[in-house]
Amino acid sequence: MVLLRKEQVKHTVKDAATFVGEDLAQHKGYYSPGNNRVNLMPDDFTLDILKPVTVGQRFTIEQIEEKLKKAFLLNNLKDIKFEFAVASLDKSGFMSYFERQSKNFVKHYEDSVNNFSYIVGLVPPSGTPGENLSPDEILIVIVPNIKNIVFKSLFWNIVTSIVFTIIILAAFYLTVRTMLRQKKMGEIKNDFINNMTHEFKTPIATISLAVDAMRNEKVIEDRDKMNYFSSIIKEENQRMNRQVETILKASQLERQQAELNMKPVHVHEIIKDVVDNFALQLEDKNGKAELLLNAQNDLVEADEVHLSNMVNNLVDNALKYSKENVPPLLKLTTHATPKNFVMKIEDNGIGMNRETLKRIFERFYRAHTGNLHNVKGFGLGLSYVETMVEAHGGDIKADSTLGKGSTFIIELPLKKNHVS
Repeated sequence: MVLLRKEQVKHTVKDAATFVGEDLAQHKGYYSPGNNRVNLMPDDFTLDILKPVTVGQRFTIEQIEEKLKKAFLLNNLKDIKFEFAVASLDKSGFMSYFERQSKNFVKHYEDSVNNFSYIVGLVPPSGTPGENLSPDEILIVIVPNIKNIVFKSLFWNIVTSIVFTIIILAAFYLTVRTMLRQKKMGEIKNDFINNMTHEFKTPIATISLAVDAMRNEKVIEDRDKMNYFSSIIKEENQRMNRQVETILKASQLERQQAELNMKPVHVHEIIKDVVDNFALQLEDKNGKAELLLNAQNDLVEADEVHLSNMVNNLVDNALKYSKENVPPLLKLTTHATPKNFVMKIEDNGIGMNRETLKRIFERFYRAHTGNLHNVKGFGLGLSYVETMVEAHGGDIKADSTLGKGSTFIIELPLKKNHVS
């Protein structure tokens, strides 16, 4: 587009210069500025009077400039600056001198790289008295910085092209991004369905077996066994209810419908209660939990239930992903900064690779373990934790090394009137 416009400008300049050159040449070849009569008065008779009038003698710089301005205006070159000169040629065709020239002509004439120049021969009309006696002359028209003129004339075209190009690239990017997200959502949906199937399959199978056992005549007659199997059914039913509640809570969080009951809470008490709840599981695996509650101030403005669930999910994850035949070791450390309460939960579990670490807070995401399903859950725990931490105005970070364990750090703002 730029190259084409440049050629168009050059062609238009040539047309304007040619038009002016032909107009100037009409006045060449006569013996006087006004007519073709020769004045042979004795007082002013010289040999010069036998020479026809040249363009340089006939027109002033201002007159030639005015003609060029009108020609440029007619050719839609209104705001284009130009320089010009009328030069006389010797018998060999070389310029002998400039008869008329504009103010900055010489300066731009020497720069042939950035400027465009066009030469028009000034040939007198056929049949004029001095047709063959007139000296050869040329009109030189120079347009400085033609590249700038071209870019200036195409400014809005270039801007429009750039804008449309950006729009096309943005649309392409959004299309590809949407396709990738849909693919990712499809994979997440399939993983979620598989997890949900496994999670509900076990309690359903257990309930089915318990019901079949209760139909046995020997079991019917034994009240203790009936109570045992009925308790199993109740526990599995409660387990399924908890799983349904987990999914419903995740749905509410996604729609931002969860309401927080904010009040002053001592985090150390929450941590102790959660660890006590996992005491049996730790004992069963010969594990232990170390509490280093060093924070001088642990009072935060929080929803006690959600805060407890956050700590509970992190401790539960640490136990779920512990190494086989290695006693789990949990280390819960706290300290306080002038504005925040900081809690660190470390474990000696299986750890995570970089790819898993990047995605652990995604909803429904779970680390791939092949066809094994030895860890229960829907992949909602850490997503819930991150959502709740952010809802409390805090921040959560995770770090992990594959085979060595994971570390989670939660920062929550301290209650304002208790900030040290």
